[in-house]
Amino acid sequence: METLSNLESFIKSAEYGSFSAAARHLSLTPAAVSRNVAQLEQNLGVRLFHRSTRNLKLTEDGEHFFISIRDSLNSIQTTISEFNVDSSKPKGILKVSLSAGFGVEYILPLMPEFISNYPDIKLEWHLSNRQVNLITDNFDVAIGSGIKLGQGIIIRPLSPLHMIIVASPDYLKHKTRPNHPAQISDWDGIVMKSPQTGKLHEYQFTGPNEQEFYLNLNEKLIADDPSALHQGAALGLGVAAISTAHARKYIEDGTLIRILPDWYADLGNTNLYFSSKKHMPAKTRCFIDFIALKFEQLKLNQQLSALNMGKNTTLSIKN
Repeated sequence: METLSNLESFIKSAEYGSFSAAARHLSLTPAAVSRNVAQLEQNLGVRLFHRSTRNLKLTEDGEHFFISIRDSLNSIQTTISEFNVDSSKPKGILKVSLSAGFGVEYILPLMPEFISNYPDIKLEWHLSNRQVNLITDNFDVAIGSGIKLGQGIIIRPLSPLHMIIVASPDYLKHKTRPNHPAQISDWDGIVMKSPQTGKLHEYQFTGPNEQEFYLNLNEKLIADDPSALHQGAALGLGVAAISTAHARKYIEDGTLIRILPDWYADLGNTNLYFSSKKHMPAKTRCFIDFIALKFEQLKLNQQLSALNMGKNTTLSIKN
């Protein structure tokens, strides 16, 4: 059985490209790190590094071994850190998956306070709009929507996920104010395509008296990232259906105007996703509780509701 110290010496030497840099990180001497790596090579029966006086370079076998064990070693180290003497203290690497736009706009501004409160937690963020599997992808927490609730995964709602229809003042300058989504079907549209399936997103909008209508636009730009939709709309390229989370700052500063303010699509909620394992690490529990509390204190649940957003910004559209 290989020792943890040998593996740590190898991983850090590969990451930093030298025994000396790895030694500083591990609080060892360069000679000790070199001996650990040499012992690992002897045990494995392969050469892991090409050595020179200036740096280290992984061999083909070394690169394969590095890729194979890096994540597993990080997981082992994190688990060990969680079972130290003071196991109730939040600490260790917290691996979080976030949808890119929502994460940067709403979660990142909360992190200075979180880090100040929990200085022993190291945040590892993965910003992506792809769907993840918390278990197989080894995430502690995910923030987003539409994640499959496999066995042992639970959710904690953060805010409504509502879609509204927007365009720039310049695009709307010569338009007549519509009363129904059917009246904008020939307007230029910026449309979202699923990065997973390649299919165009279709949203069922609900209006006054519980009317329902699938929004159809004249597709001028198709994109697979939400940021292209609200940026394109702000540039005057056409109409877009975007989430209230993405629309909020644009509507507040007048860059975008909400069209058909009595219509919106309800896609559920933006949620916290996490494992329901019996002994949840303190780092995970405090992050979940902190984010939920801040969303409640900031009243983001109300602010991101389509029922409250952009109701008074349609007056610049012609009657």
